[in-house]
Amino acid sequence: MITLIPAIDVRDGRVVRLKQGDYAQQTTYPADPLALAQQYARDGAHWLHLVDLDAARIGGFSLAGLIGRIKASTGLRIQAGGGIRSRTDIDALHAAGIDRIVIGTLALKAPELVRAAFDDFGPEALTLALDVRADEQGQWLCASHGWTETGLALDAAIALYIDAGLCHVLCTDIARDGVLSGYNLALYRHLRSRWPRLQVQASGGVSALSDVQAVAALGVSGAILGRALLEGRFTLSEALAC
Repeated sequence: MITLIPAIDVRDGRVVRLKQGDYAQQTTYPADPLALAQQYARDGAHWLHLVDLDAARIGGFSLAGLIGRIKASTGLRIQAGGGIRSRTDIDALHAAGIDRIVIGTLALKAPELVRAAFDDFGPEALTLALDVRADEQGQWLCASHGWTETGLALDAAIALYIDAGLCHVLCTDIARDGVLSGYNLALYRHLRSRWPRLQVQASGGVSALSDVQAVAALGVSGAILGRALLEGRFTLSEALAC
């Protein structure tokens, strides 16, 4: 069964969404991050996806305090990331009680360091975040540093971690992110076919309950729900019910 994971992206302490990863195209929402997490818990969420957008751009994860407050006031399990640039950052997030540390840029730039973290914490404690764009030939390429740089191919990035025990991959089609055009089903169909044992989380573009149903039918393990929930296109309770 698919796990529905509401997302909260935080910038300057506020709940925001970026269009296609562009910091110049930001929508700010009135909800308080803690109150929103508590609402998602009341609506039936078991997991929360939390992103530090400031840190994703410049490094230095800054949401440990918020994570502590969410953990203290809800039963939510949290996967979180943004700005993880060193082993020290990984250790700090682990110490903050994050259930799954989401590692993006560092996984592409320092694979030996991240592989060591897999050895130390185990694959259940880490989620590999691969945010991708398609090139002119249709090949998926991973973006890093807050989606400002593009390089390694998607399958090559996954291959770096398969023998380290990689389980969880959160994959976002940047072109779909924040634009309410539906999940890129071809992307997740590819991942399910090429890497069938991975627990894949779909992200980017959901706008209707039919999008959730469509991606669930592919057999992905999780679906990230962001802007659609913030703008009331459907509620988490409605999504869980279907």
